[in-house]
Amino acid sequence: MPSTEERVKTLISENLKVEGQPLNMPEDLNTRLTTLGVSSLDVVAFGKVVAQEFNVTLTPEDCVKVDTVRKLIDFIDSRTG
Repeated sequence: MPSTEERVKTLISENLKVEGQPLNMPEDLNTRLTTLGVSSLDVVAFGKVVAQEFNVTLTPEDCVKVDTVRKLIDFIDSRTG
């Protein structure tokens, strides 16, 4: 089974776009999605995708706090482990 990190990266590449183009996953997982050009509305919508995929509760407030890919992975692991 793929790791949480691999699954999140796949979800990002399948669901997030910037200016109509798929988001290129940064090497540094501490990069904020909004820094990469993802709108805050898209981050919240992506949170819903993540919540469904991992069967976790991810509120809009959580989406603001979990603002990097690394924090998102850690958040998921803390609720599914």
